[in-house]
Amino acid sequence: MAGALEISKSDLKLCQQDGVVPLRGAVSDEWVERLRQAIEKDISEPGPYFHGYIPDNGIGGFHGNVRICESDATFNEFCSNGPLPALAAQFFDAKKVNLFYDQLFVKEPNTENRTRWHNDLPYWPVRGHQIMSFWVALDHVTLDSGALEFIRGSHLWDIWYQPETFGKTAGHGEYERNPDYVDIPAIEESRDDYEIVSWDLNPGDVYAFHAMAVHGAGGNNRSSVRRRGYTVRYTGDDAVYDDRTGTNLNLRSHSHQDGSLLDSARFPVVWESI
Repeated sequence: MAGALEISKSDLKLCQQDGVVPLRGAVSDEWVERLRQAIEKDISEPGPYFHGYIPDNGIGGFHGNVRICESDATFNEFCSNGPLPALAAQFFDAKKVNLFYDQLFVKEPNTENRTRWHNDLPYWPVRGHQIMSFWVALDHVTLDSGALEFIRGSHLWDIWYQPETFGKTAGHGEYERNPDYVDIPAIEESRDDYEIVSWDLNPGDVYAFHAMAVHGAGGNNRSSVRRRGYTVRYTGDDAVYDDRTGTNLNLRSHSHQDGSLLDSARFPVVWESI
């Protein structure tokens, strides 16, 4: 199951320019099925960092969790020995790849809640350019079931948007204000002002995107289709720990200082060049 997709030069260039690229068939059918089973286990017995969003219309449901690879063998094996570390290494052109953390997003049918527009890095206690996410589709994903949307080239803006909660949640408190951040504009109300891109995905397809890419997602408006997304975040050679104000409390490390290398049991090296 380990053999990784070889990313074309054109896709590597596209990601550098746009901040995002879809990777077709990057995750095998076998891994898709194993991840689906692991997700059902986490839904029935949530890990310690579970966060559930309350549906706006009282219908559907959202199940989210982070750092589940630390307590579940299937997620751990996928993050460490699956196809993604080698994919990250190709994007980074790095000597090593660290596992930062993993995250689960399940929008049940008829869950109208949007995932608000944001960029990820302001939420994370890490800095560097070689920081990416790999969002694995475990269902057929379309715009009306909650496909991710991205603003093309926004990873190059160098604008850090103030983190905010994603609705009425269990497991998430308010974020500290960081004076170096700005409030994100009302993108949804002025969509025509931005170059927004999105792709439908099949199970096993992946969105690969930079940590500063501005993105969001609509609700799952389908009545019989789930939208299960599993995301793994990786870092490369230039990433270091960052203790700045306003990051997610559940992602911080008490054993790292500002500027220190991530290499540790908490942020293990999962790929190295030979």
